[in-house]
Amino acid sequence: MRRSIWRTVAIYAFVAFWSFIVLFPFYWLITTSFKLPLAVSRGPTYIPFVDFDPTTVHWEYLFTNQRNTTLRHFRNSLIAASGSTLLAVVIGSMAGYGLSRFRYYWRATRWRNDQIAFWIISNRFLPPAVFVVPFLLLYTRFGLIDTHFGLILIYTMFNVPFAVWIMRDFFNGLPLDLEESARVDGASRFQAFLRIVLPLSTPGLVAVAIFSFIFSWNEFLYALMLTNFDAITLPVLIAGQNTNRGIEWWFISALTLVAVIPVVLIGLFLERFITSGLMAGAVKG
Repeated sequence: MRRSIWRTVAIYAFVAFWSFIVLFPFYWLITTSFKLPLAVSRGPTYIPFVDFDPTTVHWEYLFTNQRNTTLRHFRNSLIAASGSTLLAVVIGSMAGYGLSRFRYYWRATRWRNDQIAFWIISNRFLPPAVFVVPFLLLYTRFGLIDTHFGLILIYTMFNVPFAVWIMRDFFNGLPLDLEESARVDGASRFQAFLRIVLPLSTPGLVAVAIFSFIFSWNEFLYALMLTNFDAITLPVLIAGQNTNRGIEWWFISALTLVAVIPVVLIGLFLERFITSGLMAGAVKG
């Protein structure tokens, strides 16, 4: 009994310590966004009203003087992330369903469904920096530089392999009896897919959508290389906050929180879908 108690105490102590490690950067961002420049430059201060006097001047500047700039880049990130997420979910669900329900065989290479699925996910093995120059040349040729459609296209390319892999495993765990019953009742395969399979696959679809949105929202490299002005996203705006007075950490902290809050809220409200969507295919498949 005593050993069990000490084990429980040790587990809770480790969880508390790790939670502190994970959450402290967010606390540091929040406090820094309410500090005056003098409080930031003179050294580490942690507790508001004790170590420093908080101020909202940086937030007021962000949403008054820089309101149009902030909203424009926020809108750019939202358009790119939402568009690529929608395409990734649609393409990934259809491709995953095809790999789950149909059998493919390419005689020239003896490729079957498993090999095709592995080839799709293997496209994520290479570092994104490898494709920067080819895409830069390609986008320049077709006039896609600094466009929302260009960002949506490149983000979709990186999100689709993950979406196909997750949805294929999820569809493998769904029983065929329901689809066959719908087919007997006169429904086409596409109708059975829309009315039977997709509603049952909601956890997997939501998990794919969340991870695709987070990747697109936080992506920096391609947003930096493929945009100039009109389509610049929040990560690029944050990285560019270096004025002739140096790095303004107080303003960067406030802007970073603006970028972090939507993703955190999505994760908190849809956390149960993330767990069930990622685990269902592994358990049932």
